[in-house]
Amino acid sequence: MFDFSQLQCPVIQAPMAGGVNTPPLAAAVANAGGVGSFGFAYSSPEKISADLAATQALTAGHLNANFFVFQPVALPDVERQTAALAALRTLDLPEDLVLRVPQAPFYPELETLLLPVWQHRPAMLTFHFGIPSAVVMQHAKALGIAVGITATCLAEAKQIEAAGADFIVAQGIEAGGHRGTFEPDGADDGLPLDDLLRALVPSICLPIVAAGAVMDGADIHRVMRLGAAAAQMGTAFLCCDESGASPAHQAFIRHEHARGTAFTRGFSGRRAQGIANAFIAAMQDQPTLPFPIQNTLSGPIRQRATQRNDGEHQSLWAGTAYPKAQALPAASLMQRWGAELQACRRA
Repeated sequence: MFDFSQLQCPVIQAPMAGGVNTPPLAAAVANAGGVGSFGFAYSSPEKISADLAATQALTAGHLNANFFVFQPVALPDVERQTAALAALRTLDLPEDLVLRVPQAPFYPELETLLLPVWQHRPAMLTFHFGIPSAVVMQHAKALGIAVGITATCLAEAKQIEAAGADFIVAQGIEAGGHRGTFEPDGADDGLPLDDLLRALVPSICLPIVAAGAVMDGADIHRVMRLGAAAAQMGTAFLCCDESGASPAHQAFIRHEHARGTAFTRGFSGRRAQGIANAFIAAMQDQPTLPFPIQNTLSGPIRQRATQRNDGEHQSLWAGTAYPKAQALPAASLMQRWGAELQACRRA
C-alpha cells in the first residue's frame, strides 16, 4: 500500500480532466519521485486503460487515477432549459454552432469506469465531490490501492475519515478547477488553504495533502510545516512541456496576469475557478442547467473555441497564483521544487 514517506519529492501532480494530463506528464512527475495523475471524470474505459498502460510503460513510479462522484440529476422544467440555452446563445458564437439540451444518461457509471483501474492498479485512486460506495473503497484496498478524497471543510473531512479513506486532499479556496464540495448547491466555507489545514490537522488522523496555490518549493515547505504530508499542484504544471493544456490556455497563464481568476457555474453547472474571460463575464448570474448537464450543453462552445485558439470561450481552469507558473519540463520543475524545499528546511 502506498505511503507518503515513499515520495522523493512530496508532490502530487493534480488530476485535471479534459486532456491536460498526459502520459508523458504523469510519467515525468512519477519518475522525479512524485505522483503523476489523471483526471478521468469524463473518459471512456478504453481511454482510461490506454492512458494508464501508456504511462506505466514510461514509469514504474506512483500514479493516481481520479474520478468524480456524480449525484443523481434530472433535467429541470422546459422553462429553465430554454433560459439556459438563451444565456449561452447571447455569447459571440460562430453562426454554425449548434447547442442542444442533452438527454439521459448524463454521466458515466463509476463502476464501469473503474474496471481498467482494477486491471492496471495505480498506487492511488482519488475522488472529487464526495465519497464513493463502500464496495468501491473495499475493492481498492483489497488490491492495495490507496484511496484519497477531497475535502473543503472539517465536516467533509470527518465524513471521509469515517468512511475509511487512506488520505484527504484539502482543497483551499485558491485552487483552480471545480470546488470539491459534497453538495453542489450547498454552502461553501471558502476557507483559504492555510486556514483549512489549521482546521483539519488537529482533528483528523489521516494524512492530508494540501491543494490550492501551491506553486514552488517554498509553498510546499509552508504547507508541510502546517501538517500536510504532501502538496497537490495543478496550475504549476499547466505550462510545462508535457502539458496537454491548449495553446490559448497556456498563453493566458503566461501573459494575462492582470485578469485574475473568477468562479463560474457557466461551463459545467458547478462552481469552478479559472482565469477571467469573456465567457465567465457574460455568464455571471445567468441561468444554468445542473451539473454535469450544463457541462455537456456548453461542450460545443469550448471545443470550437479550442479549435479556433479562442481563450475567451474556453474553461481556463487555474488557481489564484497562476502568474507564478513556469514553462519548463516537468522533471526540471520537480528538481527545482525539491531543491527549494531542501533550502527552506535548512534555513
